Amino acid sequence: MFPSSSSKSTLDLGHKSKCELESEFEFEPFNKFFLDGLLVQERDLQELKTMVDTHSVSTTQCLQELVGRVMTHYEDFYRSRTKSIRENVLLMLTPDWLSKLEDAFLWIGGWRPTTAVHLLYSKAGLQLEARLGDDRVNTEDDLGNLSLSQLVRVDELQRRTIAEEKKLSESLASHQETIADSTMVGLLDNPETEFVARTESDSVKERVYSALAPKENGLVGILREADDLRLRTLKSVVDILSPIQAVHFLIADTQLYLRVHEWGKLKDEHNKSLQEPHGDGGPWNVIEPEREPSP
Repeated sequence: MFPSSSSKSTLDLGHKSKCELESEFEFEPFNKFFLDGLLVQERDLQELKTMVDTHSVSTTQCLQELVGRVMTHYEDFYRSRTKSIRENVLLMLTPDWLSKLEDAFLWIGGWRPTTAVHLLYSKAGLQLEARLGDDRVNTEDDLGNLSLSQLVRVDELQRRTIAEEKKLSESLASHQETIADSTMVGLLDNPETEFVARTESDSVKERVYSALAPKENGLVGILREADDLRLRTLKSVVDILSPIQAVHFLIADTQLYLRVHEWGKLKDEHNKSLQEPHGDGGPWNVIEPEREPSP
């Protein structure tokens, strides 16, 4: 469950080994990692769908290996993010490769961890409805067949995750207030700091950078904790499920974030076209019905 970019990647994952990919990811900018991550997600999605179609003849080991492989990709993603967070935490909190739609639903630089639980409940409900509505639908091993013990564990996970989300949200709120602390306000009394971009005084720049450094360092810690919670929550959901149920969940997870990104980009293109001369809104154009003139 991670954001992606719609730009075309120059890396052909089909001809790269896992070691080669990890080596290249380690030294490239994180936005490039997103481009390649998009291809990884699409490939994972196809493998997961194929496994659902053929799982009746697949062994439990095959299912576990596929789930493990997909989860490894999530771990690689967050490992790369950790390095990028240290290098540029502000960019990672407000990534410019996401759509405006994705930006609107960000929680501390990414998806809200409890989204994974809500996704599980939504998909389970839909698959249960499909089973009840059509006796011919074989949903014996999907998310519509969650046991009572599984539901109890999911509920416990949701409660723990909500509590941790609240704690992190409060930490961020408290840290955001430091933007107006005495260190920052004290800089305002120095006329030279108003023109720090044009000044040649290293001492003035040093004062400004020294005041900003703890602000960014604090964000690094909060964002890393948020990412840790995101990954732990995802792993916990998968651990609760059987191998084939985990495959169904990961399909929904991957589809959701790939499609939200895609739809968000389309919306951005639509809004951009409306701002251009003679713009018609592109694929999202909506023709308003004619209104009758007022009497």
